Amino acid sequence: MTLFSDAAQRGWLPGGQGSDLQWSRNQPRMSRERRAKVIIAYLPDWVLTILLAGVLAIINKAHGFRREFSLTDTSLQHTYAVTERVPVWLLVVTTVIIPIVLIAFIGLVTCRSFWDCHAGLLGLILAHALTVTATTIIKVTVGRPRPDVIDRCQPPGEASNASPYGLVTDAICTRPVDSSIITDGFRSFPSGHSSTAFAGMAFLSLYLAGKVRLFDHRGHAASAWLVFFPMIGATLIAISRLEDYRHHPTDVIAGGILGTIISTTIYHLYYPPLWDRRCQKPWAPRIPRQTLPSNELEAEGLAAEPYHEHASDSAGGAQCVTSTDGLPTISPHGAPVQPYSHPITP
Repeated sequence: MTLFSDAAQRGWLPGGQGSDLQWSRNQPRMSRERRAKVIIAYLPDWVLTILLAGVLAIINKAHGFRREFSLTDTSLQHTYAVTERVPVWLLVVTTVIIPIVLIAFIGLVTCRSFWDCHAGLLGLILAHALTVTATTIIKVTVGRPRPDVIDRCQPPGEASNASPYGLVTDAICTRPVDSSIITDGFRSFPSGHSSTAFAGMAFLSLYLAGKVRLFDHRGHAASAWLVFFPMIGATLIAISRLEDYRHHPTDVIAGGILGTIISTTIYHLYYPPLWDRRCQKPWAPRIPRQTLPSNELEAEGLAAEPYHEHASDSAGGAQCVTSTDGLPTISPHGAPVQPYSHPITP
């Protein structure tokens, strides 16, 4: 019995006897042929994501824009910290490796679903790739000085602000302007640590929230704590950048918002909203369902039972009717729309 199922059995988490998480336990397994089709169908997504992220990473080596600054600006006179509280390797372990391990464990061991594992990992990697790319492009083009830029720069003792505007450029530095320490000194906005941390941890929080069905109207405190912990980790990583004087507060806030928005958007490409009745299951893969044998349709939950929502929404007037293929047609305010994909259960 896994940790999730044991907690559900005790009533600490939703889904007594692990029914919400172990939906595929008593159903036929996805065939090798079907699994191969899924891998082939999504291989371009993996290749495109990794290649583009790798190619765009060379932007980080560009000279980039560098803003003028004042030698008397106290917000730029902080000491350069040689040792960071959260170095890059620890950031990768915390926000990439650990979520990958947790998602793979939950998908393959707890849920026993290859497709859930694939959807979770692809979503996580895509969220990270987009976040790092966006952060790097903004850093290079904004060129905001870091709080420790003057210490990095090491201007001569007799240096002073230019007249009459009182600003200087990187030409005042005694270190080579193309050195990594100077180049990185003008990459303050937004915080890469903050955006990366919130991209990974927000995605993990959403993934866990879906698995425990956080908004099931039963109010499990353990579920809230479980979902909350990854965000605490992201917040502490972001705070460490302020303690190291690597970033201004607005850099950290902007990075956190950027990472959270991207990860939330990407999560919903592969999973239903958290208030959905089957939010613990990913959307169906983009392989034509009519080509599947009946036993595989049942294994994926596509034909096991029609997907119903509430007949109406008293607040917004949204209506749901079942279409001819057993899937719902949502009609917000009476306007019919096309049926959407059914969550699957391989």
